[in-house]
Amino acid sequence: MNWKQASRIAFALTFIGIVVGVLSGFAGPIWQPVAEGTPGYGLLGYLSGLVALGCGAGLLAKPTSTVAALVLTIVLILWTAVFKLPFIFKAPLVEGSYQSNAENWVLIAAAWVLYAELAASGKGVASDLAKRIAWLLYGLALIAFGLSHFFYLELTAPLVPSWLGLPVFWAYATGAIYTVCGLAILTNLAPRLGSLGAAANITLITVLVWAPIMLSGDVTAMHWQETVVSIALTVSSWVLASGSPPTTGWIHRPSPIHR
Repeated sequence: MNWKQASRIAFALTFIGIVVGVLSGFAGPIWQPVAEGTPGYGLLGYLSGLVALGCGAGLLAKPTSTVAALVLTIVLILWTAVFKLPFIFKAPLVEGSYQSNAENWVLIAAAWVLYAELAASGKGVASDLAKRIAWLLYGLALIAFGLSHFFYLELTAPLVPSWLGLPVFWAYATGAIYTVCGLAILTNLAPRLGSLGAAANITLITVLVWAPIMLSGDVTAMHWQETVVSIALTVSSWVLASGSPPTTGWIHRPSPIHR
């Protein structure tokens, strides 16, 4: 098994695991936030759980993997547009609005690129332009993550493990890595290096910050939600890092015709 296959399996298993959220009243942190007063709130919860379970299981079987990746991509895009994108319109000057959306942009990008690689058509949402748009979303998401480390230092620095020391430095450093990696992808200067750097960064945060908190036993609802999101972002980042970033940038510029 190579690391591309491993990342895809981990991505599928993560969505299957998210269904555990149904038992806590809603189908997992990646589908939040949905206000309890939303019409059909309970139905939305079970529907999102069914999508996560069905698509996760579908990704594990070769005959259904392409359809599962497509369905997951479409549902994530629609869910983000309906429940998360409004935050940006309501508070366009609040960085947290973009950071919240960025979490879903990473998942969308991973599912989208996965579908494009599995599909044989190379048309529509599997076209080269579609893949470039997916990578655009990923690059923008990384920049949003990076800026959140600077804008919300009072929330980020306390999460740095005490044995590492220099919490402000590490908060700024991880934020800078996110930002640089996002720019490397957006500008197409070093998309491969940027995706690998981002994946390593997210992985280290998950392992060094959220894993010890979960193992401590003193876990709040916020800790649970942030850990699940961090795991989902980690496996998604490795799906992207193991894939093939576009070589022409997210906007295709046809080569000039020489006569």
